[in-house]
Amino acid sequence: MKFNIVLLGVVILFCISIVTSDTNYYAGVGIADITGPAAEVNMMGYANPAQTSHGIHLRQFSRAFIFSASATGERIVFISIDACWASGAVKREVVRLLGAKYGGVYTVRNLVVSGTHTHSGSGGFSQYLLYDITALGFNKQGFDALVAGIVQSVVMAHNSVQPANIYFNSGELLESNINRSPSAYLNNPKEERAEYNYDVDKLMTVLKIVDAQGKGMGMISWFAVHCTSMNNTNHMLSSDNKGYASMLFEAEMNNNAAPGQGPFVAAFAQSNEGDVSPNTKGPHCIDSGKPCDILTSTCHGKNELCIAAGPGKDMFESTQIIGTNQFKKAMDLYNSATVKASGPVDFRHSYIDMTKQNVTLPDGSVGYTCKTSMGYSFAAGTTDGPGAFDFKQGTNSSNPFWNLIRDLIKDPSEELVKCQSPKPILLATGEISVPYKWQPEIVDNQLLRIGDFLIVAVPGEFSTMSGRRMRSAVLAAAIQGGMPATTTAVIAGLANEYADYITTYEEYQIQRYEGASTIYGPHTLSAFIQSYSHLATALAKNVSVPVGPSPPDLSSKQISLLPGVIFDTAPLGKHFGSVVKDAHATYTPGSTVTVEFVSANPRNDLMTNRTFLTVEKKSSEGVWSVEFTDSYWETRYQWIDESIILGESNARISWDIGNNQAEGTYRIRHFGTSKSVLGKYTKFTGATREFEVKTSTH
Repeated sequence: MKFNIVLLGVVILFCISIVTSDTNYYAGVGIADITGPAAEVNMMGYANPAQTSHGIHLRQFSRAFIFSASATGERIVFISIDACWASGAVKREVVRLLGAKYGGVYTVRNLVVSGTHTHSGSGGFSQYLLYDITALGFNKQGFDALVAGIVQSVVMAHNSVQPANIYFNSGELLESNINRSPSAYLNNPKEERAEYNYDVDKLMTVLKIVDAQGKGMGMISWFAVHCTSMNNTNHMLSSDNKGYASMLFEAEMNNNAAPGQGPFVAAFAQSNEGDVSPNTKGPHCIDSGKPCDILTSTCHGKNELCIAAGPGKDMFESTQIIGTNQFKKAMDLYNSATVKASGPVDFRHSYIDMTKQNVTLPDGSVGYTCKTSMGYSFAAGTTDGPGAFDFKQGTNSSNPFWNLIRDLIKDPSEELVKCQSPKPILLATGEISVPYKWQPEIVDNQLLRIGDFLIVAVPGEFSTMSGRRMRSAVLAAAIQGGMPATTTAVIAGLANEYADYITTYEEYQIQRYEGASTIYGPHTLSAFIQSYSHLATALAKNVSVPVGPSPPDLSSKQISLLPGVIFDTAPLGKHFGSVVKDAHATYTPGSTVTVEFVSANPRNDLMTNRTFLTVEKKSSEGVWSVEFTDSYWETRYQWIDESIILGESNARISWDIGNNQAEGTYRIRHFGTSKSVLGKYTKFTGATREFEVKTSTH
């Protein structure tokens, strides 16, 4: 009997070895909801105080990927979040919570958090004042939801770690991005521009993760394009084009499971998108339809008349088209990926003070980075989302009136003006410390290695050419240090902290929006390249690098001016969940159901990993099953504040019925939580009448 047991054990171990012997790595994946407050919180990205959240278009998720060369070896973590960026405060809190659970397995040095840069997520999650001003300061509710979701996604990835193989592949994706500052790009050296076919990166790079049996576990795609398909008139939280691409990929791989629910995780991560727009029709004057002035992006001298759009008829169709393009290309690259990663899993990370860097320039002279500042053209905005007043892009001179306003806040020092030249300084952020720091000085510089694949995690928005120079420099340093000549590198943007834009020295001279927002001065890119080249050399030669200076913890100084929910009330004769506008009796595929309910402020309960709505279908046995929630493309949840004084509000819910939707009996339900005058929270539900979906109403 003992012999049989031993023999059985040997057979099992042998079978396991057959299954796992051909795997190079261990990997795990996870996904979790990070959707923030769907009411009254400013949406981060366009810096438009009027663009506050009032509902949900697409829920937002954190997607985590863990890699290791062995079951007990050093791990690295790459996390892509459907957020405008990843703030250092968020990353450090995530690491603190993971440390309480796993000890020192996941740290600031081996974990990367990268934002997709959707401009339709709630704001207020940075510890630096400038980025939270339009959100009326720090928003703890949104910050906590973001942190909790990221942690949950890492926990899921941790629990799913198993033997795996990693493949990578690259290919061009056309008709999905354009350069929104072509005049700045043209200031780069002609011979350098001649090395490339386009003024934006068309290359998509995909990392494919499969288990020991070859079954797909996950996918990460890097492609440079702003998540600004949803414009600054949108008031619903949305993951924009990259989030939609993720949903399509995951639905395909998870047999149409609900968003965020299947085992396969697909991240469409951000890259060097600083000057890259998804609005492929380009900028036009909204009053005449003519092209805008190419140097200033104005029409009749007004920047707010120059707006880029397309490729669809509206922002929803444009989001769908650009998202679908990315999905299709990524799926093609995933299915055809044959290059197998091999080699160690490793990382290098340092904090550096970007305001105190010296760099050796090509002519042998020394350049310096500066204390932070924002230029005049920053206030002009971009063709994806113009600013206001009389600011224009491409401004190299100051204005006496705006200088007077500026000086009331802080008159920039002569040293700062000289260091940042030719930028005319609008905000001398690095010389202001009231009520606390406005922009970061100390930022993460980080590299992740999966064999001969490098992830260059950068704390900001690199322009097209800046990203190209960074990739080339990192690869050169890594290969010279001993890594294979076939090594591939990708830029993972908006990672770990937000240090605004990074343009080339030549682009900086033009002072478009991106140059005006390059906060450490004209030598910013050179300083970053110098630092990352050092990290690449250390990584290749397997030598350590110093941690560097610690970033400040400003959590105790955060200010929030957004008042809490005072109370909710239902109109006389109604109750929470009452139907205000009911469904029709019958609909046909291709039409839209729009209903309204008496509701309450969604800040009372974010419905994390739940939903504010369901579209349900009735079976022949009379049982209702959920077909759609607020995380689907087909639905929209809009919160309508009817009366601030009375605390009355409605929820408008829309369902776009697909052309292939099955006939049958349906209903829409709404879920929420109300707050009484005494502060008591009460959950409620509401339901429409039953209605039919028929291919013909006759």
